[in-house]
Amino acid sequence: MRTKVTTRGQVSIPAPIRRQLHIKPDTTLEWVVEGNTVRVIPLPDDPLAAFRGSGKGGTLKALLKDRRRDRARDA
Repeated sequence: MRTKVTTRGQVSIPAPIRRQLHIKPDTTLEWVVEGNTVRVIPLPDDPLAAFRGSGKGGTLKALLKDRRRDRARDA
């Protein structure tokens, strides 16, 4: 998708992208410049709530399994 910058330096975010990334009025955006590329990252209103639950999916189980394997190897 393409958009143009207005004479006042404003950019419109296409509706499908706003919906996909849950960008609403008053959403804070982080602009990151990497060489000739710009990344725009929407920041959640409550970063802790957004992070909550992201560890589900076996990460803890895999870590504990690795620790048990390391202890058995060292013993």
